[in-house]
Amino acid sequence: MSKKEIGLLVLVLVVGAVTGFLNPLFLSRVNLLNMANLIGLFGVFSIGQGLVIITGGIDLSVGSMFALLGVVFIDLLANHGVAWPLALLLVLFGGLLLGSIHGLLVTRAGLQPFVVTLCGLLIYRGAARYYTGDATMGFGYTDGLDTLTWLASGRSYGVPNSFIALVIIAVIMGIVLHRSVFGRYLFAVGRNEEAARYAGIRTGLVVAGAYILAGGLAGLSTVLLVFYTNSVSPSSFGSFYELYAIAAAVLGGCSLRGGDGSILGIVLGTVLLQILQNLVNILGIPSSLNFAVMGGVILLGAFADQQLAQRSRIKRA
Repeated sequence: MSKKEIGLLVLVLVVGAVTGFLNPLFLSRVNLLNMANLIGLFGVFSIGQGLVIITGGIDLSVGSMFALLGVVFIDLLANHGVAWPLALLLVLFGGLLLGSIHGLLVTRAGLQPFVVTLCGLLIYRGAARYYTGDATMGFGYTDGLDTLTWLASGRSYGVPNSFIALVIIAVIMGIVLHRSVFGRYLFAVGRNEEAARYAGIRTGLVVAGAYILAGGLAGLSTVLLVFYTNSVSPSSFGSFYELYAIAAAVLGGCSLRGGDGSILGIVLGTVLLQILQNLVNILGIPSSLNFAVMGGVILLGAFADQQLAQRSRIKRA
């Protein structure tokens, strides 16, 4: 573990201890399991967001992707009788496809990631609302989903399967990011894309790969979130979830300038974010201020990153 990750772990433990002191129910089994489930749900797509941020990009379309893929997923299962393994594969493929489009527009067309994914946010949300006629979609009396329901929202040995999925994905993505050539290329591109290109790295493929992975993880998260809510309202499902992902990545040490971050840090950032949400509820702060809290977290993370960068430049000088 790096010093940054150790510091973040200490912060998680301190905030958790303070929250537990203010309200002992925080440490109850029910609350911890519920929080583990939420950590799993939000952690999976936060890892994808972190990979994109490490390249110096950003993905603002995540929440709208959930809405579009979610209504398609439910429609396939409930209205067209598609077998759930095929529907699952189609949603995962849909996420990969959307991620590929983002990557191509950024690398081939030369568009800014902010513009590409902001347009995606609007397009996917609008497409989801048109697809359903702005109506909420649910599973109704669809049969044959017991296995998938258990996989997405059940528990194994008392632990939420969403949390187990996060652990598995974090291990795999940790190996990809920190132990593979592709991972080293991600950091190189994020720190200085031009220098990486001159060093012989195919920067376009690397950046596109980050967006494709993020899209695939968003597709998987869609399935988990759909079974968490059991319905999809296209106008609100996944709304502002990209904020949670960005906040978790920034809290986890991912620099918004690119070139820095870790999978463990992103997971710890997700944990800290959920503890902060619990703390907000315990302190009686209105839930309507949750987004203000998220904005404050991102601002503090960006400010801390700026201060660290300035100190680093001073040391080099």
